[in-house]
Amino acid sequence: MKNTNNYTKLILLHPYIQKQGSSNRIWLLAFISFFTLAFLGTLIYTRESSSSITNVSKTSIISSSSSSPAPGSGLSVTVINTLLHYASKSNDTFHMPHSDLKPISDVLRKCSSPCNFLIFGLTHETLLWKALNHNGRTVFIDENRYYAAYFEELYPEIDAYDVQYTTKRSEMKELLVSTKQQATKECKPVQNLLFSECKLGLNDLPNHVYELSWDVILVDGPRGDWPDAPGRMAAIFTAGVLARSKKVGNPKTHVFVHDFGGEVEKLYGNEFLCKQNLVEESETLGHYVLEKMDESSIQYCKNQSSPSSMASSS
Repeated sequence: MKNTNNYTKLILLHPYIQKQGSSNRIWLLAFISFFTLAFLGTLIYTRESSSSITNVSKTSIISSSSSSPAPGSGLSVTVINTLLHYASKSNDTFHMPHSDLKPISDVLRKCSSPCNFLIFGLTHETLLWKALNHNGRTVFIDENRYYAAYFEELYPEIDAYDVQYTTKRSEMKELLVSTKQQATKECKPVQNLLFSECKLGLNDLPNHVYELSWDVILVDGPRGDWPDAPGRMAAIFTAGVLARSKKVGNPKTHVFVHDFGGEVEKLYGNEFLCKQNLVEESETLGHYVLEKMDESSIQYCKNQSSPSSMASSS
């Protein structure tokens, strides 16, 4: 019986051992299969995600190339063209036409860095100029202190200042002759206008107007429709001095004169901004490009007519 019992125990234990080993192999196989499937799934997902990211990147590049920001302005060409389109679609005769807006916009768009843009006159285009020079400094000068204050209150983002003009349009020829006669003294082409005694030099603007190096200047004011109106003589002369007295940055300054068909605008533009600097003109807009000059300069333009000849012609 003893031998039989031992044999029986051996028979009973043997199948259990076989079953336990089979179970372990099944679990091991299941684990390996699961790991393999998980690895394959991860590999497939990673490839699909990478492909998706690549496609999105390509789409973004294509999209951005069609609406990339213009240098300097921070606005896309599409936005700029839209602003110009709607700004020029007006029946109001005081609005600038697209043919005048476009050259100014093009210069602002091509600035290598954010532009310093000075405008004489608060006009219908004021908000447009501020928008087009999106990342730059835009300053407005107007002869009406109440209108300047009203505009700043209505649009706090507008930087506007008033100035008192002491000139009269009827004096334009006399002022031209006397100013050129004083080109070596009070009315030098290169000077700090803050301390100027020249009658055409605006010396009561905020200090930073004289300290900044202006890249673009637009003369679209003050009024000059009647003999006692201030006219744009001082604005044009001041624009020329600021451009020639530039301290830093690009040595060139673009000066635009609106209503270029007017007698004052044409005469003073060609005398103090210089005809040889006139790069583009239409019936209503003159575009000059002035370069920084040495402090010792006493002539506004090359081959300039003498004051005596100007006096005789008047």
